[in-house]
Amino acid sequence: MKLGYTLLYVPDVPATLAFYEKAFGLERAFLHESNSYAELKTGETRLGFVSLEVASGNGVRFQPVSLAGEPPGIEVGFTTDSVAEHFERAVAAGATPVLAPVAKPWGQLVSYVRDNNGFLVEICSPMG
Repeated sequence: MKLGYTLLYVPDVPATLAFYEKAFGLERAFLHESNSYAELKTGETRLGFVSLEVASGNGVRFQPVSLAGEPPGIEVGFTTDSVAEHFERAVAAGATPVLAPVAKPWGQLVSYVRDNNGFLVEICSPMG
């Protein structure tokens, strides 16, 4: 078994897709003509966005994310050799800064922002 994709349930799929393209420099893989589902190219595993309406229609209850509250206990993590540069790019594109780049004891450089919906996004250097 392998991880195929991660989906975030969002109120506006096209706006979220455009935000991730601008803030993190990711390439669009797919946007459904209904504007209710999209995917970004992130290597072997895709990052996708599903409209709240479509997600609700799956019969599974969930708590929508909001910038007004604390972020949920999950994050999207991106690795890069240019953490500070990508952190600043994300903030300039409208991400909410949470933690500026900081060196961790295990040698990794780590930073956090919140995306346009309130999800926590880690921008960090690769491990090892």
